[in-house]
Amino acid sequence: MSKFYDAIVIGSGIAGLSFALKIAEAGHRVAIITKKNSADSNTNYAQGGIAAVTSQTDDVEMHVADTLDAGDGLCDEQAVREILKDGAASIEELARRGVAFTQLDDGRVSLGKEGGHSKRRILHVKDVTGKAIEQALIHGITHSENIEVLEHHFAIELITASKVRAVGLDHQRDKVLGVYALNSKTDAVETFAASAVLLATGGIGQVYQFTTNPSIATGDGIAMAYRAGVEVRNMEFIQFHPTALYANDSDRFLISEAVRGEGAILRNFEGEAFMERYDRRKDLAPRDIVARAIDSEMKQSGAPHVWLDARGDSAEVIRDRFPNIYEHCADLGIHLEKDMIPVVPAAHYLCGGVKTNLDSETSLSGLYACGEVACTGLHGANRLASNSLLEAVVMATRGAEALKKYLADAEPESFELPEWKDGDLRDSDERVILSHNLDELKRTLWDYVAIVRTTKRLERARTRIQNLDREINEYYWNFKVDESLLQLRNMILVAGLIIDCALQRKESRGLHYTLDYPNKLDQAIDTTVGKFR
Repeated sequence: MSKFYDAIVIGSGIAGLSFALKIAEAGHRVAIITKKNSADSNTNYAQGGIAAVTSQTDDVEMHVADTLDAGDGLCDEQAVREILKDGAASIEELARRGVAFTQLDDGRVSLGKEGGHSKRRILHVKDVTGKAIEQALIHGITHSENIEVLEHHFAIELITASKVRAVGLDHQRDKVLGVYALNSKTDAVETFAASAVLLATGGIGQVYQFTTNPSIATGDGIAMAYRAGVEVRNMEFIQFHPTALYANDSDRFLISEAVRGEGAILRNFEGEAFMERYDRRKDLAPRDIVARAIDSEMKQSGAPHVWLDARGDSAEVIRDRFPNIYEHCADLGIHLEKDMIPVVPAAHYLCGGVKTNLDSETSLSGLYACGEVACTGLHGANRLASNSLLEAVVMATRGAEALKKYLADAEPESFELPEWKDGDLRDSDERVILSHNLDELKRTLWDYVAIVRTTKRLERARTRIQNLDREINEYYWNFKVDESLLQLRNMILVAGLIIDCALQRKESRGLHYTLDYPNKLDQAIDTTVGKFR
């Protein structure tokens, strides 16, 4: 028997939690499906803050201009204006929910500045903004009688009307009907029915060898939507954060852009402040420019990293503004008041994703998407720093309002969804295949589909990913599913979508830079993907 909810939310970051709270407060029964613990999300790792116009010296049109400039001609201007104008109201709502944004001594909200912003407009909670927002939202979730949180459940596949028709159930039009999810504690696949589903699964950083993203960022929502026939676009635009802490392993601790906003300077191994050679905005240029500049400096010199020099501020100021960063560096023997920080770029944020309108609706009836998994047109070819948390909470509000209307008009379902069938499948005795394929995937994306690309590198990557795709699908259909298999299957699919979009774009724009097409075309066009072969 499948459990029924008015809405299922897949993911527990700021987008999913905000959406779930609003739907539950309207009296609807909501399930939150999350593959780890509730607090495991990209939101929890967001250091810098949330961008919104809250100062009298700033205005929305300036924020719009900065966003359009960073997006390099590919932003949907209507989406930019609609989302950014709701910024102040979203900040007020977060404050009502208990987010205590850092204040100055005189009681005004402390506003930071990051790359690409012409004004100080980044609200923050020290350098743990995402964690503070997550905790406030989870507090609301735990006190809601209408929300059931299903931790350690891995959403495998969307159940749609077209799929139930294939097993003999009659349904007139295609729409989402529910979700199959693996209970990681019992190893059983459970069936959940719902009138609507929200994808809030975050990003795709784990397809790269080096990323600032947590282990959960494996593109699950994009893969599920794509397999359900939903349009996915602009997957080539991967933002590499310029300043991740250099380390010998694959983990990349984020050094917030706000550190540069407070005056820190990038230097090469010769001690030269090199950013003035690449952009008039120097260290506060948009992230794509800074990441390419660092990549160029490293390749020219052969150095394994560059330096971030924050020694100009007193130790007390650094410790107060960036306590988490300060303590993490100190644990590694790096003392910010006297030592420079070794930094390198790392995969950080996806600007493309599942196409939605400004009500978070996808092309599949009843399916919504919000947050990094979605492509609204706000970010264009390059996300402006700290616009992502704002987009998540604004689009969660807009999506929730649209879903309330959808639920009011929805017809009650009268049939039981088909249960998941493992059949005669056995447990795998070849687990080493998964680890080898995962390693090959990450290295292929890092070596061939990173900051600087060429057509030959992309074609090589496509060949390797196609081979991995064949192997993982054979594995998927012959063995019982588990979390590592499901994640790798999604990651390989997402990698193929990234490469397909990158090969479509015969120009360099925003985060997509190719040596074969260094110039920008006159017309900015979105890339879309058909079925990956």
